[in-house]
Amino acid sequence: MRFLGVDYGTKRIGLALSDYSATLARPWRMVPVIGGPRRSADAIAAIIATLRRSDDPDLDGIVVGLPRRLNGDDTDLTPKVRQFVEALGDLTGLTVETQDERLTSVEAEARLAVRERDWRKRKALIDAESASILLQDYLDGRSTT
Repeated sequence: MRFLGVDYGTKRIGLALSDYSATLARPWRMVPVIGGPRRSADAIAAIIATLRRSDDPDLDGIVVGLPRRLNGDDTDLTPKVRQFVEALGDLTGLTVETQDERLTSVEAEARLAVRERDWRKRKALIDAESASILLQDYLDGRSTT
């Protein structure tokens, strides 16, 4: 059982993968946002199709970070993420769930700052790191239920 974590942003989409036991998440890659939510979902679906053909036919689901304000209200990006989630599910045939992503970027920045001093290099890694944090939160939540 394996999951893909997705952090949808305004400029970049971070991707993370779980291990085969669905216990640990790790950053995987970053993809630039292409057009709107549907075109970006097309790009991610193509990556998933390649992944499933090459070395990972056992991808069981996708977890997409749902942006929320600290008080729980939707942000300006939330409707686009919901469109992206719907399109990604339609295109891949996989179950796509959402996971609260509040403060994942802050946590990702703090983690990366320990390993990488150059902020330019951290910026290139932050989206995939954020995706791994939200995916890990999702995996941890699954193990307690």
